[in-house]
Amino acid sequence: MNNLKSISLVFALILGLSSCGANNEKSANDSSENKNQIEHASTDPLVDKDVIKLGVVGENNEDWDDVAKRYKQGTGKTIEIVAFSDYREPNEALLSGDIDINAFQHKKFLSQFNEESGSDIVDIADTSIAPLGIYSSKIDDLADLEDGARIAIPDDPTNGARSLFLLQSAGLIEVEGKDGDPITVDEITANPRNFEIVELSASQTARSLDDVDIACVNSGMAVDAGFVPTEDAIYLEDHNDPNKQIYVNVIATTKENENSKVLKDLIDNYYHQDATKKIINEVSKGSSIPVW
Repeated sequence: MNNLKSISLVFALILGLSSCGANNEKSANDSSENKNQIEHASTDPLVDKDVIKLGVVGENNEDWDDVAKRYKQGTGKTIEIVAFSDYREPNEALLSGDIDINAFQHKKFLSQFNEESGSDIVDIADTSIAPLGIYSSKIDDLADLEDGARIAIPDDPTNGARSLFLLQSAGLIEVEGKDGDPITVDEITANPRNFEIVELSASQTARSLDDVDIACVNSGMAVDAGFVPTEDAIYLEDHNDPNKQIYVNVIATTKENENSKVLKDLIDNYYHQDATKKIINEVSKGSSIPVW
């Protein structure tokens, strides 16, 4: 009888240890799985999002409309395009978390914005370069521009400086500095024909053409106003100039999402495709040049 009790005790002890080991193993597996889930979520905040919000400026975004359609077909996820009218708004919306990415600005504008606001928005992909142009509803050739004419330029630091360099390359004024320098009208060193420089919001430059003689208008704003830059601008920036690479447009996001696999997939497999190049070329009639 004592032997039977001893044997029963040994079996009970073995079963108890086995059960404890199994529970410990299950707990370890659960812990490992939870850890992997946490690490996966922490490294890519967008992985569980069914809607990626994209900020743009203006209403003509046929390239992104097509990308969104293909992305939906390929992943089942939605790209929601959020249109803004002012150049600072998509960056502010990005920082506040209202959107996930934006695609509207060139490298120089982003650098200037980060410097002024103390933000760390990063560009994660190049899109295209869109030459800045001079437009007019009054003349067809700069040779016909009269002394004392009124010239509208964007009032933001990067596009304002870019416009002043454009006016210099057109032979209308002289400025101090080189492309990319944050110059203002104070750096105009020669204005022999006494042109009046009128600084306006970039969104207003095309609309000002009835009130000024010529205006420096960003490509996107020109297209929104119904212009075809390669056909309607009376003077167009040379996009082949190496100094203009600072004006390559980019897709940008927050530092937190910089290495997102979701965004990498979106860019590599949906945006950076020949189908996107074709639409950009068709819509802009060659005015915007894809650079990937």
